Amino acid sequence: MMKRKYISLAVVMVALATMMGGCKMYKEYTTPTDVPIIDEYARVKDAPQDSTSLGNLGWRQVFTDPLLQSYIERALANNTSLKNTKLNVDIAEARLQGAKLSYLPSLTFSPNGAGVKLGDNSMDWGWQLPLTLSWQTDIYGQITNNKRSAESAVRYAQYYNQAVQSQLIASVATCYYNLVSLNNQLKIYNENAQLAKETNKTMKDMKESARAGYTEVAVVQSEAQYQSILGTIPNIELSIAQLNNTLSLLMNEKPQQWPVNQGSELALPAQFSGGVPITYLAARPDVRESEENFAQAYYATNIARANFYPQLSITATGAYGTLMGSSVIDPAKWLVNLAGSLVAPLFDKGQNMATLKAAKARQEQALNNFQYSILSASADVSNALANIQAYRTQQANVEQQEAALAKAVSYNKDLLSLYTTTYLDVISAQQSLLAAQISIENVKLNENLGVITLYQALGGGR
Repeated sequence: MMKRKYISLAVVMVALATMMGGCKMYKEYTTPTDVPIIDEYARVKDAPQDSTSLGNLGWRQVFTDPLLQSYIERALANNTSLKNTKLNVDIAEARLQGAKLSYLPSLTFSPNGAGVKLGDNSMDWGWQLPLTLSWQTDIYGQITNNKRSAESAVRYAQYYNQAVQSQLIASVATCYYNLVSLNNQLKIYNENAQLAKETNKTMKDMKESARAGYTEVAVVQSEAQYQSILGTIPNIELSIAQLNNTLSLLMNEKPQQWPVNQGSELALPAQFSGGVPITYLAARPDVRESEENFAQAYYATNIARANFYPQLSITATGAYGTLMGSSVIDPAKWLVNLAGSLVAPLFDKGQNMATLKAAKARQEQALNNFQYSILSASADVSNALANIQAYRTQQANVEQQEAALAKAVSYNKDLLSLYTTTYLDVISAQQSLLAAQISIENVKLNENLGVITLYQALGGGR
């Protein structure tokens, strides 16, 4: 009697421990709050988004150039990488559907027949029409954790698709504004080449008229300046051709020349001049993607824990037919079988412990990556804002410099015609003006690229 009492007590203790372990494995993922930056993210990630913020604006509201819009639309429709990420969403959804169906019992139908012959006896035939119903119970959450992980995988694929779309839009816009800048630079170099050519002719005329100070040296130096400008033009044309090819590839079309609007510029909304709250960063697809990756690691750890516990399967079989070896003309009968199996790991503990240890390590890695993704997002936005502000200040300076140098060139041309300036002053003024004009184009380009970078850093591209 005492022995039976101890056995009953042991069974109850094992059952309670099993239930406690099962409850832990059934716990659904929640964003951790023990890491400060993730805790801050957790408090705002589900907050309503400001529809007027840069990251939440539709890409057509940010990129208003009609030509650029048409290129982005073609890229979104044809780009191979984006098509593949959309297919990844379909794959994840199919796997989720399979995970949900795991809750249901499986039904198999396997008709069979056979003959038996013993010695000189005639062949005896038998047949069966079995229908088997089997059900894997979910006592310790293996199926539930698999389903939740599959749900997270769908969200991960959706966020990844959004991130690729954001990157694609930014890449098309980057190519476009580089083309705008290079075409402007090509125009500047062509204009300066013409100016240098005229200067060179003037130097030759002055030399031939025996103007004091205008010797072969002046002619050679002005010729060198002219040839230097001409030598730069092919490099710009090559860069334009390469950018056109890149843009063609993004749109998955054959290489061709893509026209641009030369005066196209991007504007930064004023509300971002003072900084960006973490609410906007929480909407970034790569941050959400990183969290879903951590959630999947969390569920993988739960599944690894569940491997330590027994699994219960219930099977029911109903068959209509005859027994093997009986006459095929004998009346068929029903055969019903109901079975349950409890499979408990006895000799796999070492392997299960190793699997659980690896799952915990991967979960910790995913947590580290999740934390880093938030910090990285913040750094991206901060850098983009700082760059835009610096380029705006620089643009004002170089524009004033360009205006002053343009006057200097004009004055020196007038003085040259009056023979009151040297050829070195003329050449120097033209070189400085060219450098200032190219600087303006580079600053404008960098400011446009800064807005593109900021838009992408805020998760834009919807």
